[in-house]
Amino acid sequence: MNRIDPSTKLNEQSLIQEAVNGSLESFNQLVLSYQDMVYNHAHALTGDMALAEDAAQESFIKAFQALRSFRGGSLRGWLLRITTNTVYDMLRRSKRHLIQPLFPEDGNGEEVESAPWLADPNNSVQQIVEEKESSREIYRMLDELPDSYRSVIQLIDVQELGYEEAAQALKLPLGTVKSRLARARMQMQRKLEGNLDY
Repeated sequence: MNRIDPSTKLNEQSLIQEAVNGSLESFNQLVLSYQDMVYNHAHALTGDMALAEDAAQESFIKAFQALRSFRGGSLRGWLLRITTNTVYDMLRRSKRHLIQPLFPEDGNGEEVESAPWLADPNNSVQQIVEEKESSREIYRMLDELPDSYRSVIQLIDVQELGYEEAAQALKLPLGTVKSRLARARMQMQRKLEGNLDY
């Protein structure tokens, strides 16, 4: 989990206060600090680059408009909650379904295929194919989880948020987040065990 050192936290708080007082420059600095995280979260929820870009932009607009209501705590968790809500609102409006991306995409929506065996000569093509097949299978299993479990696993195990940040992002009590994560992990373990070919 990423930790913010106290001096960065103080700087962030001063940027928030300046942005509340109308400084677009300060808000832009906050956007630059969090834009990758917000985009990646939106992309993980939608699986669509264009929709993720729109959701990230709309999330920052909403954050700027609601900045006066930010009561302190984790700005990261607050932004992720806004992003999650924005994505769900956009998906409801467009009646699209949540999907999990399997591989990164280029600007045309095509999967980007790198040659990992070139980066690591110890990897054989067969190993890479097996790893990709395993990755696809894991994403398929994640996709089969109920939304409430998948969103918790996405935030904690994939995005590496802490329990409290995930609870804040999902607007759930901490105990609910922990129990959903435990159930989600148990379901994934059962799926993985049932999928072993021995």
